Amino acid sequence: MMAMTWWNRPGLSHYDAIICDGAVRSGKTVSMTDGFFLWSMLSFQNEAFAICGRSIGSLQRNIVRNLSSWLGKAFTVQHSRSQNMLTVTAGGHRNTYYLFGGQDESSYAAIQGITLAGVFLDEVALMPRSFVEQACARCSVTGSKMWFNCNPAGPEHWFYKEWLLKRKEKNALRLHFTMEDNPGLDPKIRQRYQRMYTGVFYRRYVLGQWCRSEGLVYAFDREKHIAKDIPTDGRYYISVDYGTMNPFSAGLWCVSGNRAVRLREFYYSGRDRNKTMTDEEYYQALEALAGAYPVEQVIVDPSAASFIALIRRRGRFAVRKAQNDVLGGIRLVASLLQAGCLQVSESCTDSIREFELYSWEADGEDRPVKENDHAMDDIRYFCNTVLRRRIQKERV
Repeated sequence: MMAMTWWNRPGLSHYDAIICDGAVRSGKTVSMTDGFFLWSMLSFQNEAFAICGRSIGSLQRNIVRNLSSWLGKAFTVQHSRSQNMLTVTAGGHRNTYYLFGGQDESSYAAIQGITLAGVFLDEVALMPRSFVEQACARCSVTGSKMWFNCNPAGPEHWFYKEWLLKRKEKNALRLHFTMEDNPGLDPKIRQRYQRMYTGVFYRRYVLGQWCRSEGLVYAFDREKHIAKDIPTDGRYYISVDYGTMNPFSAGLWCVSGNRAVRLREFYYSGRDRNKTMTDEEYYQALEALAGAYPVEQVIVDPSAASFIALIRRRGRFAVRKAQNDVLGGIRLVASLLQAGCLQVSESCTDSIREFELYSWEADGEDRPVKENDHAMDDIRYFCNTVLRRRIQKERV
């Protein structure tokens, strides 16, 4: 309730900004969305506001499509997709809300020049600093306020250092959320989320802590994650991390129900063998890996343009460029391992070796060490590109 009404409470209304951080599924977004529209519609008339997300698509999914149910019948919302704009009327007031995506360092240019009476940044820790600072700089109307929410990242993250630690000098109110703050979250669902995450992701997304990434990336357990029974039917895929001197790693996968098993793999290091392989030789290895299995798609490192072109020319396999979100992909792989949805056969010795060596950088940044990571990359490509929507939806 405080996230919705802080701007109208004695002792709190003087703040220029609010920061809501904490656990996933804790009600941050719905509370802040209701509060942002209540504040802006009651405080202003014929003004412009910005609602910012990682992308326009994420805003459509997370906020825009839920507005009617969240705000109620007192608000009329008109959505212009072509202009990425909302026009909202309520109580005789009318205001305009522009939607912006803060995806990369170039995004700040899209929001330059506009004059705003307020800005709402959903999942601000996923946005580049240049975009966030430009959005805040646009809030020049008297009485304007800034609204931020996010799940925690590491303590070296720029938003943590510049806003959380300096909130007094920024005149910002901080509200920390836990899952218990969401009265609509079923206890069984809460327990499911607690089972989903492990290590640094458990501390961040369940406990809501801004903590360092350290030690091994994955909690790989040979007893749990080496498949004892190999599926004999399902949908088949191959994932590839391309390398010339660096290792080339490819895995054959079978997806059956809510489980994906890496059946076998091909792993070749030109540096270790003192001999590089050509794209043609790699393609022959790909054919051998597939064998007689009806492989639906080959998921390939998006930077491997020549190899992707060769696969397409040969015509046997449909090829797809991998989704290459590193941290999001690592989080997905970790949660699938934790849930027992991702396994490897005992013959996949290079995958097993890398799972047990793959580590975070010692400086606390959210970056894995660039060693023992080639099978890890192809596994991440597979999970990010194939399993994110297929298995995760069934599980969550």
